[in-house]
Amino acid sequence: MTRRIVFITGGAGFIGSNIAAKLAEDRTLDVVVCDRLHEVDTGKWRNLAKTPIGDFVHPEDMFDWLEKRWRDIELVVHMGAVSSTTEPDADKIIRSNFQLSRDLFRWCADRQRRLVYASSAATYGAGEHGFDDDNDYEALARLKPLNTYGWSKALFDLFAARQAGRDYAPPQWVGLKFFNVYGPNEEHKHSMKSVASQIWPQVREGHAVQLFKSYRADVPDGGQKRDFVYVRDAVDVTRWLFDNPHVNGIYNLGSGTARTFEDMARQVFEAAGKNAQIDYGPMPPAIRDKYQYFTEAKMDRLKDAGYAQPLTTLEDGISDYVGRFLSQPDPYR
Repeated sequence: MTRRIVFITGGAGFIGSNIAAKLAEDRTLDVVVCDRLHEVDTGKWRNLAKTPIGDFVHPEDMFDWLEKRWRDIELVVHMGAVSSTTEPDADKIIRSNFQLSRDLFRWCADRQRRLVYASSAATYGAGEHGFDDDNDYEALARLKPLNTYGWSKALFDLFAARQAGRDYAPPQWVGLKFFNVYGPNEEHKHSMKSVASQIWPQVREGHAVQLFKSYRADVPDGGQKRDFVYVRDAVDVTRWLFDNPHVNGIYNLGSGTARTFEDMARQVFEAAGKNAQIDYGPMPPAIRDKYQYFTEAKMDRLKDAGYAQPLTTLEDGISDYVGRFLSQPDPYR
């Protein structure tokens, strides 16, 4: 019997492990994870503990493994990246987020294997050109990311669009511009976890939580806005793309509605049955000048492409996250 393989880079990470868990529910598929688990005490292995994967591949062995099994691969899901917006090593970021992605794109084009990859809302920078996922090359080139991470993601979006314009692309290629994703399996991310996950220990104990002060006169403390998207939506869109190989291009993936960090904190308190207690502290100087005060995904293009499932509201997402995961002895998916 021919194997049907979905190969997921970063498959032990936050979004990748959630995608792996969903696709592994399909017993006609073998889900192969490519990642590093690092030390046992990071707990990253727990992200996969409930998922029956077909194989585990270390990143340095990735292309050798792909070459041996390429005929069986139906889809490559490329979630692997250096995702820290404060990572100081620019060479490390460009190697992982651009050069490796470029090589994988070319491999998928040469072998005619389908590719879905993680882009980011960080490509939009301060949002001076809006948050419209226009695939026009000139529109992509106008974006001005605020940090090296956002630049690396924007650089690869430009590369993919340019290659597709030259008819040198995988038979399906989709970049997903993830906005602020939250949900189970982010424990290993430490300071890069969502606000919901970071404040949960204080909320659980009934203590006050701290959000960043604002450094703009037109934005109150805690009033900085993000498009918070529940990881379940990221998973559902990826599954839908697997089932719809005709869909190509770069798409936003958010809820479509900007909400404040105070909104999110209050929802966590409410889901825990606690009275909200919120203080405001200084924003680290290192990120003050590179901070996005507003993001909101325009979701029209994904809907026009045929994605019809409703997107999760902040209220429903936080209620599910707290009730089914954060408040449980085992918070992993």
